[in-house]
Amino acid sequence: MRRIYDRFCAVEVFVAKGLAVAIAALVLCSAIARTFHHPVNWAVDAAAFLFAWCVFLSGDIALREDRLVSIDLFVKKLPARVQFYVQIVNWILIIAFLAALVVFGLWLSYTIRFRTFQGIPGFSYTWVALSVPVGSMLMLITAILKVKGQFSAGGRRKEQRAA
Repeated sequence: MRRIYDRFCAVEVFVAKGLAVAIAALVLCSAIARTFHHPVNWAVDAAAFLFAWCVFLSGDIALREDRLVSIDLFVKKLPARVQFYVQIVNWILIIAFLAALVVFGLWLSYTIRFRTFQGIPGFSYTWVALSVPVGSMLMLITAILKVKGQFSAGGRRKEQRAA
């Protein structure tokens, strides 16, 4: 199971990088076309669609690789046991928030199903809104695995102290 998850994570990184490159290329081509008085009307909408997915996939990658901004100046001065509990409470809050994003993101995706992009007729805005619940679900899985890892690491520390 771990190998499948690792493979999925590698694909996620590849897709997120591809989306970032596609956004940059699309914006550049659109700017060049606009300079020559031939604007690409759908470019802004397509870039917004790609950006939403890129943000949520990249958010999961950053969470998984512990690359999110954190201010732990105060927490690092606390005893190890207190640090552990502060981190667990923090993860519980994150998990609750992500679960809410999944639920309300699905609701939003359903309620805007008839809204379409101005520059891309027939392309539902739901595809953008789905980035919220899908990305949040990926981050929720990552957060749960982080909590599981913290409890495993906490158990190993207890075993080392007992020895």
